[in-house]
Amino acid sequence: MALKRAFIFLGPPGAGKGTQAKRIAQSCGVPHLSTGDMFRDAVSRGTELGKQVKPIMERGELVPDDLVMKLVEERLSRPDCASGFVFDGFPRTIPQAAGLDRILEKNGFGKLVIDFAVSEDKLMRRLTGRRTCSVGGEIYNVYDAPSKVDGTCDVDGGKLTQRADDRPEVVKERLAAYERQTKPLTDYYRRQGVLETIDAGASVGEVQSALHKILKDARS
Repeated sequence: MALKRAFIFLGPPGAGKGTQAKRIAQSCGVPHLSTGDMFRDAVSRGTELGKQVKPIMERGELVPDDLVMKLVEERLSRPDCASGFVFDGFPRTIPQAAGLDRILEKNGFGKLVIDFAVSEDKLMRRLTGRRTCSVGGEIYNVYDAPSKVDGTCDVDGGKLTQRADDRPEVVKERLAAYERQTKPLTDYYRRQGVLETIDAGASVGEVQSALHKILKDARS
């Protein structure tokens, strides 16, 4: 990647940002970062921060922002981030975004924020329709990409199951939480002039093309 830049992918659950973040990171040769991975890495390596985070995670509680930002700053200081990186699902709140801005500025990174916009109807269809093979992990959607035999994986005959957090009542609460907590970030970044919005309700190929165009324009 020619630019020393942070790419930040925002979007509600089911918007597809995780899939696209991994692809973009791979094509640009930069790390794909998520705070969950950072927490697990710090715990497994037994770092000082990892020792502080471990009991909080084991209790199922949210890691406080001060620890999150310390982990982020430590991760961004590693050599593989020197050319840039892709953040997936972080920051989640305005205080986290402000903290990340300070870290990026201190280390000479610019930023580009991509908002994956999808209608609630499409998100409900994507998430409540999702089924996962209990054997191989293949993913289907009962509305848009069903298996040939209802409830059975085409590849290995495994049973297709629905994640607990993909049930309609849970999905509604997940989307409501996103609107309350994370949606204000789009206004925050729009005011900074670094926000690009793409139609994440389009096909995977169309979303990928839109992303590549934004990245190409960012480099020029």
